[in-house]
Amino acid sequence: MMTQVETTVHYDNGYEYEYMNQEDEWDRDMLLDPAWEQQQRKTFTAWCNSHLRKAGTQIENIEEDLRNGLKLMLLLEVISGERLPKPDRGKMRFHKIANVNKALEFITSKGVKLVSIGAEEIVDGNVKMTLGMIWTIILRFAIQDISVEETSAKEGLLLWCQRKTAPYRNVNVQNFHISWKDGLAFCALIHRHRPDLLDYSKLNKDDPLGNLNLAFDIAEKHLDIPKMLDAEDIINTPKPDERAIMTYVSCFYHCFAGAEQAETAANRICKVLGVNQENEKMMEEYERLASELLEWIRRTTPWLENRTPEKTMAEMQRKLEDFRDYRRQHKPPKVQEKCQLEINFNTLQTKLRISNRPAFMPSEGKMVSDVASAWQGLEQAEKGFEEWLLTEIRRLERLDHLAEKFRQKATNHETWASGKELILSQKDYESATLTEIRALLRKHEAFESDLAAHQDRVEQIAAIAQELNELDYHDVAAVNERCQSICDLWDKLGTLTQKRRESLERTDKLLETIDQLFVEFAKRSAPFNNWMEGAMEDLQDMFIVHTIEEVQVKKLVPQRDGALQEEMASQHAHERLRRQFAAQANLIGPWIQTRMEEIGHCSLEIGGTLEDQMTQLKQCEHVIVAYKPNIDKLEGDHQLIQESLVFDNKHTNYTMEHIRVGWELLLTTIARTINEIETQILTRDAKGISQQQMKEFRSSFNHFDRKKNGAMETDDFRACLISMGYDLGEVEFARIMILVDPNGTGNVSFQSFIDFMTRETADTDTADQVVASFRILATDKPYILVEELRRELPPEQAEYCIMRMPPYSGHGAPPGALDYTAFSTALYGESDL
Repeated sequence: MMTQVETTVHYDNGYEYEYMNQEDEWDRDMLLDPAWEQQQRKTFTAWCNSHLRKAGTQIENIEEDLRNGLKLMLLLEVISGERLPKPDRGKMRFHKIANVNKALEFITSKGVKLVSIGAEEIVDGNVKMTLGMIWTIILRFAIQDISVEETSAKEGLLLWCQRKTAPYRNVNVQNFHISWKDGLAFCALIHRHRPDLLDYSKLNKDDPLGNLNLAFDIAEKHLDIPKMLDAEDIINTPKPDERAIMTYVSCFYHCFAGAEQAETAANRICKVLGVNQENEKMMEEYERLASELLEWIRRTTPWLENRTPEKTMAEMQRKLEDFRDYRRQHKPPKVQEKCQLEINFNTLQTKLRISNRPAFMPSEGKMVSDVASAWQGLEQAEKGFEEWLLTEIRRLERLDHLAEKFRQKATNHETWASGKELILSQKDYESATLTEIRALLRKHEAFESDLAAHQDRVEQIAAIAQELNELDYHDVAAVNERCQSICDLWDKLGTLTQKRRESLERTDKLLETIDQLFVEFAKRSAPFNNWMEGAMEDLQDMFIVHTIEEVQVKKLVPQRDGALQEEMASQHAHERLRRQFAAQANLIGPWIQTRMEEIGHCSLEIGGTLEDQMTQLKQCEHVIVAYKPNIDKLEGDHQLIQESLVFDNKHTNYTMEHIRVGWELLLTTIARTINEIETQILTRDAKGISQQQMKEFRSSFNHFDRKKNGAMETDDFRACLISMGYDLGEVEFARIMILVDPNGTGNVSFQSFIDFMTRETADTDTADQVVASFRILATDKPYILVEELRRELPPEQAEYCIMRMPPYSGHGAPPGALDYTAFSTALYGESDL
């Protein structure tokens, strides 16, 4: 029975792999099992023959056929690809020892320290020593270079097996002995790389013999892996030999090494393409948002610039309501879209920088600056629109007032003038006596006084009509027609009044002549006649002049008093609206200012982690969003004030426009500040910046941000760099300024400062690395075929390459060959978007 021998292999890097490091008593007992020796004999022999056959030879008995050292030296030459010293051809013992020593010395030269293995034991056919030596060779030349995620060779091989078999049911690789007894692990490895060779779904865990034989037969026939063990060797042993299993599995690893290399290359390409696809989606999203926002601005700006007044108060009120809808419903989402557009652009540029891609250049006319310029034009148009609306409403209010005043005065005048033309046209004087004529003259004189008194009213009516004309009253034609009618009637009344006076005076003279004949009679009847005429005159004058006017005045006084009372109530209501608006505005205005100061303090804060700052900002954002109902309520009060035509408020310095601008600025500022922290986290994680470094960068930036506005001016930035040890000449500083301030604004933002400070530290993929990965998939061809892309890459990435990869124009390429070099270079060049 074999006895335990400790075999330790030393490598150049100082790593010491102690293979026979037992874990428990059961393992130590099993080392004495001759079945292990038999498994190692069979496996190591098959392994040696898999290489020796390349030289046209093989071994039958591992301890006998290696004793003279010749096949041992040949084996080492085949597996290393190097020439060993010329062997001794003699058959004496010392010749054999010399050849074995040459082999052992070659092994030692490869950084392996052999312990307890001497040439004499090998020459003497010591099985234990021979197997130990072959295991050492296997470790050095077949297993040592296997490394997954910087693990040791054994751990790397085990991790590789675990990853490859992870998706398969009933497979759980934890070691190199009992995990392989049911044969499913071997079958899973084959199916993972060559699913065409077996159908894993039909395998049965309870048929280990069938599973092992299937795997070993397929490996021998299709994968050129010799059968190193019999299925019975594994099944009939409680714990199969770990060395034998590791050797067998390493053959599978090396068989699929090309596939592994291709998988690694494909993973790198998928990673690079994934970054590009994500970036392109963000570019497309930016283009879409920018186009939609610019189109909305293009449609909205002319509406805000249109200063064509409406004709009626109702129409202007509807226009004001449309503007309120614009401010409350239509513009706020666009403010958010504009802010999101800037955030997306900044995030995209950060991702492009940290992935070694060139900066994104939007389509012509869709730069952030273009959107900002269009937005500024929108707000400029908006700025005067509401003021114009209110001015127009005030104008229409005055017009309505003047029109009503015109109607009242015209109605009063028309009522007074009604029937006057008929009276003045009467010829009652023709049959009148002298006394009646003189009474008619007195009555006519009273009418003339009344007519003269109405001159002012007619002039007022004409003046109001003139003002309505000047203010472009919508129904001015009707006003002018009515005014003209009044003026025409007035002129006619004046003419008729003059004619009636002349007729009365002429008749008076005629009757006076006749009256001379009755002088005597008149003298006698004078007392009676005088009394009679006086009574008639008094009765007529009281009724026409005094009584009607007094009645009209008594009727108008209570009407006027009621109007004054209504106006007093209206002014009290207006004052309540003013105070109600002011009470809220005086709270909301300072609240917005306080939140702005909190955000500014947080963005300048250098204590705590970026995640802490992000949490604080998110909490602040939640508070701001929850405050929105207060803004809406203030908008409602503002609407009531406008509908009541109240245009001044001595109780507050805040207007609704101030509150709106402050609120929009607050929402934009919190979103931008959160995005700044997000991009800092993105940059930090991508470029490996420590939290301490980020604090130092922030501290330096804050110190030289003299104006505390989130940006360093050119001289302050120069001073900052000098303080950090940069030796700056004019040329070098100019180069740096182009990097940090490409638009020449004269200011350096914190994000630009961070990007500059970390620019050289990024560990990113390069075009050359992607080209090399494609070359692996193309099996060293300068071009790649469509079927190769579809075979090696996931469908989405494969189609992405096929759609964008230009045809290969080199010599000797088959039809449909694609140029992966040009494609890889383009990935890191300017975007077509």
